[in-house]
Amino acid sequence: MDRLSLLQGIARISVFVSLLMAFFLFTVKTENKLANRLFAWFFIVSAIDLSGFFVFDFIQHYIDLFIFRWTICLLAMPLFYLYVLAVCYSDFKLKWKHLVHLLPIIIVNLVFLPRFYMASDSGLKLLSGDLDHMPEIYLIQILIEFQYVFYIVSAFLILKKYREIYLENYTNPSTSTYKYLFQMTTVFLIAHCLVALKNLLRYSDYKQIFLWLNVIVGTVALFITCWLVMKALNHPELFRGINSRLKLTKDILPQVEEKSQSSNIQDDVVSSKILALKEYMNQKEPFLDPSLTIQELANQIDIPVRDLSVLINHNMNQHFFDFVNEYRIQKAMHILKNPLKSDLTVLEILYEVGFNSKSSFNTSFKKYTNLTPTAYRNA
Repeated sequence: MDRLSLLQGIARISVFVSLLMAFFLFTVKTENKLANRLFAWFFIVSAIDLSGFFVFDFIQHYIDLFIFRWTICLLAMPLFYLYVLAVCYSDFKLKWKHLVHLLPIIIVNLVFLPRFYMASDSGLKLLSGDLDHMPEIYLIQILIEFQYVFYIVSAFLILKKYREIYLENYTNPSTSTYKYLFQMTTVFLIAHCLVALKNLLRYSDYKQIFLWLNVIVGTVALFITCWLVMKALNHPELFRGINSRLKLTKDILPQVEEKSQSSNIQDDVVSSKILALKEYMNQKEPFLDPSLTIQELANQIDIPVRDLSVLINHNMNQHFFDFVNEYRIQKAMHILKNPLKSDLTVLEILYEVGFNSKSSFNTSFKKYTNLTPTAYRNA
């Protein structure tokens, strides 16, 4: 089997799996339907893009159709960016302002309009012989690179803010959403580096390397698609998002400090609030609720959530996530060294103290004690 046949075979499998994934996302039952639909369209666009490896012989005589199939890839990264937003933020909705993400594909097709879409049949035949060296082709390739960098950086910035807000407002040890999206964005970045290298070699004398890179890119695309299919099958609910209206402590701190100065609040008042909070945590043990949020804790102790956020994240210099988990670990340590509870397994203990994952419990426990739960019990 020659390289072209191998590449076409890989591409056909990738397209089939991508369309299968899109069908799954359109039909799976989940609360986050918008995220599913955005990701499904991402796979459809990817399938159209990957089809270029084996449909060229069918559409090479229709240059306008060939160009439109090529420009459709400009929708992939905007769809991925909106998908990341929809997964991270449970209240995300598409708005008219998001139509701005269509500008690149509209501009590119307008540029192609005079010499391609409006050209005569004879003119298109002349153009098809030197298509790779047309200024318009250079334009779209440069635009794709800039667009990719912009959306990849934007996705990483969204994930950074998501993680910070999560740690300041939630205690559920599961961070699968962040890990999943971070891994996916990183994989896309690495894959596109291969694509960029392939495109550079297109215009060089290394044609043989270019052909082999095409095979490698097709294989990587198939691997990524299959990996995403497995992720979706294992997590069909597509995770729990956070509220986009939540603010980081550093964003609300200036307002609180200004209010504090005008009210003459002293350090001893802050200390008394911290003491009262710690007493409540020890006596009422709200941390036993695995889904405890900073809003729920603020409601229980009857103080504004903004003030509680500043108190923990700024005055106590801890993320809410770490603050609550510290009490969980202390409770677990007490149970582990209690001889009357030696019959309890580590799994039973982690659920009892508010964790819902053995890996998360072991990681947090080792962070605070430098020992695993089993080693701590034996010691």
